[in-house]
Amino acid sequence: MYSLLPTITISMVILTLISPLLFVNSPNFPTNTKKAVKTAFFISLIALFSLTSHYQENTNDQKEWINSFFTNMKFSIYFDSYAIMFLPVALFVTWSILEFSIWYMEEDMDKNRFMKYLLIFLLAMLTLTSAGNFFILFIGWEGVGLMSFLLIGWYHGRNNAAAAASQAVLYNRVGDIGFLMAFCWFINMFPSAEYQTATIMTPPTFILLGLITAAATKSAQFMFHPWLASAMEGPTPVSALLHSSTMVVAGIFLLIRMFPFLEENQTALSTCLCLGALTTFYAAMLALSQNDIKKIVAYSTSSQLGLMMVAIGIGQPHLAFLHICTHAFFKAMLFLCSGSIIHNLDDEQDIRKMGGLQMMMPVTTTCFSIGSLALMGTPFLAGFYSKDAIIESASISYINFMALILTLIATAFTAVYSFRLVFYISMKSPRSNSLLKVNENNTPVLNSITRLAIGSIIAGLLIFHITFPNNPTIHTMPSYMKMSAILFTLVGFIIAFDLAKMNWHLPPVNTSRSKLLDPLHYNQVMHRPIITTSLDTGWEIVTHIMDDLLVKKLSRTIFKDSNITPVQIIRASQSGMIKAYLSTLFTTLLFIMILIYLI
Repeated sequence: MYSLLPTITISMVILTLISPLLFVNSPNFPTNTKKAVKTAFFISLIALFSLTSHYQENTNDQKEWINSFFTNMKFSIYFDSYAIMFLPVALFVTWSILEFSIWYMEEDMDKNRFMKYLLIFLLAMLTLTSAGNFFILFIGWEGVGLMSFLLIGWYHGRNNAAAAASQAVLYNRVGDIGFLMAFCWFINMFPSAEYQTATIMTPPTFILLGLITAAATKSAQFMFHPWLASAMEGPTPVSALLHSSTMVVAGIFLLIRMFPFLEENQTALSTCLCLGALTTFYAAMLALSQNDIKKIVAYSTSSQLGLMMVAIGIGQPHLAFLHICTHAFFKAMLFLCSGSIIHNLDDEQDIRKMGGLQMMMPVTTTCFSIGSLALMGTPFLAGFYSKDAIIESASISYINFMALILTLIATAFTAVYSFRLVFYISMKSPRSNSLLKVNENNTPVLNSITRLAIGSIIAGLLIFHITFPNNPTIHTMPSYMKMSAILFTLVGFIIAFDLAKMNWHLPPVNTSRSKLLDPLHYNQVMHRPIITTSLDTGWEIVTHIMDDLLVKKLSRTIFKDSNITPVQIIRASQSGMIKAYLSTLFTTLLFIMILIYLI
């Protein structure tokens, strides 16, 4: 009986989440969607009960789906401890975000469509986490990417929003090349592409590097991080859901799923470690240099994702997963509190023009402070149980010394920008317009952020005891290693307090900053040369090879009786019509499949 609980639970959760989509045009659709997610959350606790009391983890339910000449694909659900633990976390966070969205999108004409997109976004992420083979994983992977494009570009009438949505898609398409490369390799080796079957093989290094590239683009690692800050152009609920439990953690979750392949390859682990350490350090520096409240929180997400990548690099995927779960609570709360503050201050996002909100918005600022303390890794809050464990594991692991130093410095920087946020928002006297009517007494807002605040306080302890066994192996370490994370956090806290007091009297004007910490400068230095080189190379190929070889040489023999040159034929095929391109694509795929079948 207990072996069927996970399968029954996931079926009930999916049916509950899909049911509101049948009545999208109903005026009560936003409320029905919130209630459906709330109900699904309580249903998901059944599977969690099964995991904690009977240790029923792995359930691989397979139904034949696609049976062709090149694959034997099955509809497979892999409901292990990771999927069981992530399910209630994602549903709880989404429940709070949807309740906040009812207030935030109240005056939007398309609020039903917005809520539908958020719900599908959640379903895509749950598909990814519970997939039993690479094909189902790919559906969830692309579903998350597609919904992020639609939601980031929600205000598509604004150029910045449309550009941010396109930027997110383009960055993720780079990673999709690596994902598809790995997907094709697994399909070639194992037609069923099942996780449990594929674990008997050892993929080559370039396949694993392709998976790491896919995860790096989705999880905004160094060199692929600019899209994450640009995604702030979307509505605040989108930012909260995207940064907490869906889009950005999909890449880390992919590497957690693929860890049985990664752990035997030292090159792959070293790549994860160095990439994660560089990301957590650089993103923390960017957060220090920003004054936009949403961008500071966004870069803090990138920094925490780098810390998760470090955990994978040191061979601790369970710690990376633990940080995914704990991070979801306080990061969603930080974004929702930011949205409430921005709304009450007449869309003001510069923290230097805030201040004194602890008297005007006591609940919001209290929850924001709790979230910032959890982000720092303050003892006994949610972030402490995962962040401190990762740094302790890194301290006693045989890892690159520079990677450890960068991670510890990033920990101090996290305390600096977190306390800077709290200081500029809550303390001292108000700097905002005195004519503004600040009012936080909205039931959906208070319910959502209070619920997440409670999660930020107690979720770390609960998830920690569920994730780890009851009798773990006890390791001893020097006191300075044990206290290193807390000491660096304390140093950062003291530095932030002194700097904030020193700079409070300065007027909120834009000052010159180092180009190293300017995101726009990064785009110019890193991206423009790549784009320019690619375009120049393409132009050289077209002009020299196409004109010289095809037109001047081949056309004399092949096209001697025709007045149409090869260039004109190619030009005519580029009509700009999507239907024509799709028809060509499907025709080509059909031809390739027939060719493979005949061979």
